[in-house]
Amino acid sequence: MEGIEKKGPVPIYHQLQEIILRHVSTDEWSAGEAIPSERELSDHYGVSRMTVRHALSDLARQGVLRREIGKGTFVVGPRITQTLDALTGFSAEMWARGRVPKTRVVSLMSRAAGHTVADALRIDPTQEVVIVERLRLADEDVVALECSHLWFTGCEGLLQDDLTGSLYALLTGRYGVIPTRARQVIGAGPSGHREGQLLSIPQGTAVLLLKRTVLEQNQRPFEYVESVYRADRYAFVAELVHAPAQSG
Repeated sequence: MEGIEKKGPVPIYHQLQEIILRHVSTDEWSAGEAIPSERELSDHYGVSRMTVRHALSDLARQGVLRREIGKGTFVVGPRITQTLDALTGFSAEMWARGRVPKTRVVSLMSRAAGHTVADALRIDPTQEVVIVERLRLADEDVVALECSHLWFTGCEGLLQDDLTGSLYALLTGRYGVIPTRARQVIGAGPSGHREGQLLSIPQGTAVLLLKRTVLEQNQRPFEYVESVYRADRYAFVAELVHAPAQSG
């Protein structure tokens, strides 16, 4: 059994982290696999549960592990990456990466747009829009919580549609609304209580926040989206080209 030096210069929790990292790096504990519980690690290495919790929480913040409420602690696999040079939907991105996209509808309703959504969609704040909130999964892994606000002629029909597939494919095929261009802003912040529950992460976990306004073929905005992505499972990548400084 790998030992922990109780009176050495290296903190006990840090020694435990090193042991866990060795298990992960040698694939003894592989990606997606649940590691031993806090109690099992505490008993095995003769350290307190508080020390174990400290070590696991630090590794979770580093993206090595993920902690799921009521399920346990798991080894994190490679994150899904999405390039920022093309407008694609989540389903198309997952298929392109060899993952099976899945969707769970959390809520579906119609209500007044309000000022933020109205500004993005260029409509009156009192205009009714369709709001669909969905969990997006890659295979069985929950990746994001996505809330779309939609307005176009006939959009109320979405309230009767199956929205567990590709939304953009549905809009193009049934409603003739073709996504052509978008502006999006990506930031970071802590997850709230409800987001944490839906994404199976502790409240306050760092997440990626995305806001996107999408235009259709006539250059009219039809969708405003606010999404929360699990930072341990998803990353956005941009390729940058050096632009020589202009003189004069």
